[in-house]
Amino acid sequence: MSITVSYLCLISQVHLLSYQDMFLLLFTIALLTAGSDAIADYSQYVKVFSGTENGGNNFPGVARPFGMVKLGPDLLYVGTDSYSGYLPIGNFSGFSMMHEQGTGGAPKYGTVAQLPLVGTISNPLSNITVGRQAPDQGSLGYYRSITKQNVTAELAASSRAGAYQYTFPAASTTNNVLIDVSHVLPSFRGQGLGQDYAGGEFTIMPDGHYEASGVYNNGWNRSPNWTIYSCGYFNSTPVRASAFTGPISSSGTVISRSSSIPVGGMYTFKDSTVFSRVGLSWISKAQACQNVQEQIPSNMSFAEVVQGTKDAWNSQILSKITTTTTNSTNLQLLYTSLYFMNILPTNRTGENPKWESSEPYYDDIFTLWDLFRCSTALLQVIEPAIYEEYIRSMIDIWRHDGYLPDGRSSNYNGRTQGGSNADNVLADAFVKGVRGKINWQDGYAAMVKDAEVTPPNTTPPDPMAPDSSTREGRGALPDWLQYGFITPNFTRSVSRAVEYAYNDFSLSQVAGGLGKAVDADKYLNRSRNWRNHWNNEASVLGFNGFVVPRNLKSFQEVNILNAGGYWMDPYYQASSWSYSFGDIHDMARIIGLMGGRERFLGRLDTTFTPGASGTPGRVLFDSTNEPTFNVPYLYNFINLPNHSVNRSRSVAKSYNTSPTGLPGNSDAGAMHTWLLWNMIGLYPVTGQTTFLIHAPWFESLTIDLGGGKKLQVTSSGSDGNGDRNIFVQSVKLNGQTWTKSWLVWDDIFKNGGTLHFELGNSMVVWATGELPPSPASGPGQLVIRPDDGNANVPQVVRIPSKESGARRLRSFMW
Repeated sequence: MSITVSYLCLISQVHLLSYQDMFLLLFTIALLTAGSDAIADYSQYVKVFSGTENGGNNFPGVARPFGMVKLGPDLLYVGTDSYSGYLPIGNFSGFSMMHEQGTGGAPKYGTVAQLPLVGTISNPLSNITVGRQAPDQGSLGYYRSITKQNVTAELAASSRAGAYQYTFPAASTTNNVLIDVSHVLPSFRGQGLGQDYAGGEFTIMPDGHYEASGVYNNGWNRSPNWTIYSCGYFNSTPVRASAFTGPISSSGTVISRSSSIPVGGMYTFKDSTVFSRVGLSWISKAQACQNVQEQIPSNMSFAEVVQGTKDAWNSQILSKITTTTTNSTNLQLLYTSLYFMNILPTNRTGENPKWESSEPYYDDIFTLWDLFRCSTALLQVIEPAIYEEYIRSMIDIWRHDGYLPDGRSSNYNGRTQGGSNADNVLADAFVKGVRGKINWQDGYAAMVKDAEVTPPNTTPPDPMAPDSSTREGRGALPDWLQYGFITPNFTRSVSRAVEYAYNDFSLSQVAGGLGKAVDADKYLNRSRNWRNHWNNEASVLGFNGFVVPRNLKSFQEVNILNAGGYWMDPYYQASSWSYSFGDIHDMARIIGLMGGRERFLGRLDTTFTPGASGTPGRVLFDSTNEPTFNVPYLYNFINLPNHSVNRSRSVAKSYNTSPTGLPGNSDAGAMHTWLLWNMIGLYPVTGQTTFLIHAPWFESLTIDLGGGKKLQVTSSGSDGNGDRNIFVQSVKLNGQTWTKSWLVWDDIFKNGGTLHFELGNSMVVWATGELPPSPASGPGQLVIRPDDGNANVPQVVRIPSKESGARRLRSFMW
């Protein structure tokens, strides 16, 4: 099917009936029909309010792909954090240009804000809020709110500038736009994560436009001071324009403060319609003015800004995956997921205030702990040029900031939730042949620093995890290097160990590819150290063997099924049950430790069995957090991929495009990307070239790989919508019968290819080939032995270090 613009769909999607709305819609249609080369409009399937409630925290405002500006409403409801600015309840505190997408933790940004107000305002900078008249409306590239004062605020954006269009009540002659430099998104969590305003400057220039700067700090990543600059213009001549400090009016037009006293300004108009253009910059006010003049010049209409955003999404992102399906529900899921996974990170090339470089610069990486499992792998597939820039940017951050990032925002690397997971992203790019302008010697050096140099603790230490740095690197590295495991002296000891092992595996892959054989062997060996947390005597639900906390003498008892771990706990955001499946690079060893194929199968089945834990209806699988992303697909490691289909489709049912349609935080699109891979019928194994095969949703799905290459995934025997007949009967790869439950990058991605599935309504054994790779489980793994017959205590042994000839302490599980 060729998807084209549907004007009826546009009207039904936005649900706008006012005069100005109909004018905008007709103007947009005119733009779309003006040229014969109009691209297909996939944006009509994007549901911008999907996942905005119930903890999904999606950003429903307006943004270009990877754009600096993310313009949307900021709602204040005391006691409730508005992570991406939006809440379905509360009062408007402003409409700001900076937000994150789908994050948890605590709100970030909510800066560079305007707020339309009617009537006389005596104290403009007194934290004014205004209620909501009706539910907000929006579509891709367009957002609309109506305040209790009956002011309509419409929003649009380019990548580095934003457009506000205000329609005031016809009878009102005192129409104000308030600019509050001190405005930020607050946090009510009580964990010291609230943002602070540290001073600012606001100037009304002789021609009437304003220039401002603000200094802010803290938020989820505990960032020190950062400065943002803005430059705003209005298309109407104000009755008056005043600058203010604090709650009292100032007689001057230039306000400058180095303290935290709020500054800002207010423009008052008689016009009922006011159009404002605002530029954003991390460099200077002059750059902010240049950004707005270049991207939203004075002769550009609001409708043209809206259409420019639709065109950018259609051409750069949405058109990369096309399908013949006519199932509107699945089309909405497909394109809504593609949309939300590509709002972050932020491309700030040329807008880095910390150093000058010819390399690209990306920020707002929230966070690689969430993204390395699925998102970065798909970004490489659909946006290879962006992906290469992303890798180069991370390496350049290491060059200048000292470490690779993990949870970077506002030019600050914090926070690291577990391992140094940028290592996994770099390794994934390397093994899949990403080269271009990447300096891989520097990339490897950055990874080695993560693996060998403990980052200094922050000052003051993070109160939620004071034992070591949460900014970057591997804070628990001293234990990892000395013992080969992590003691409870460090928070998140077990989940960090699981992740450090995977990080070391990633290092071994790059080392091997660069011809560093000694390093490759060293880090592959270290990647097995997760086993030192394995206690065969730990038991629950009839299954023995789990990763648990331990010290130098003994294992510690924990609640294996408790998934409520956080910063101070042995496990972060998942249970021992879940983390015991974590190190997929050593999966053959995991299966052996779990008792072999049948016991492994039983444990996987129990993971998805309602009530297995003793709580009626509850399953052990946690679809709300990323550590369990791979679990539904682990059946492939015992050649039962149709079981993977069954379990993953069950998980996928928890996704829809309603406001409550995500099982957990979007986490910068991580959840959406898991769903997209489920639609494609593959699951990426990060740091390897391996993709696990399950089953696609569509009869035909085509992925544009760039450079004229395409991957076509087709199926026959299904109902055409992916709802029934989901089980694979046979597979053909590039026209040849395929009997392995996995494939590698070169098979279908390097040069393009075809993957065809015959589907049916029953499970059959089609995967009879060799099992998926388990690189750390192969020849050369260390011999394991009991400690003098005491089968409950790990044996600490000394082995020669191949790289130095010295003898270094290592601990290996009995």
